[in-house]
Amino acid sequence: MTRSNGAPLRVALTKGRLEKHMTKLFSGQGVDVSALQNPGRRLILPFGPWEAVLAKAPDVITYVEHGVCELGILGKDTILEREGSFYELFDLGFGVCRFALAARMSKESFEAQHHRRVASKYPHVARQFFQKRQMDVEIIKLEGSVELAPLLGLADAIVDIVETGATLRENGLEVIEDIAPISARLIANIGAMKTRREEMNEFISLCERGSQC
Repeated sequence: MTRSNGAPLRVALTKGRLEKHMTKLFSGQGVDVSALQNPGRRLILPFGPWEAVLAKAPDVITYVEHGVCELGILGKDTILEREGSFYELFDLGFGVCRFALAARMSKESFEAQHHRRVASKYPHVARQFFQKRQMDVEIIKLEGSVELAPLLGLADAIVDIVETGATLRENGLEVIEDIAPISARLIANIGAMKTRREEMNEFISLCERGSQC
């Protein structure tokens, strides 16, 4: 699906921290962000000549893939976990953190385990990481605080997003290997990049300028 050229570009914007970062970026470039600053209960909001759709990160990919939004802003963590058919255009340079493997033991001790169990909210990322290393690992998917898994004896290690590492340390865990860097990314619908390239280039240029400020 590709929306008509007469409609304003829609940008699926991840709610929360990325939403606030982008509102600040747009404001710094002189874009009217008053609706984003005071959204009330609205989920589709005007900003400048465009529309923002406030969504959860996995839904950003869905909206962009299906063409109901031409552009999307979300974390690389969601892109790595979900994958999909879209163009990844630009690293916005904020929301910086990383995927990491963490445990209560050393890397050598973990690798020496006969049967390794790893808990994660990101099973695809974890599975890909260990497959590349040809390591036989049982992946246990959790939705909440994965730091609990080693403490309860459910898993030997975890794969999770790490920013400062404070939560890990407070629970007796340490990063034993970094997996992948994470930051906010701009993605685009494949069809829209062909039919609405000029409009989208204007938005991309604004993001590039704003991320350098």
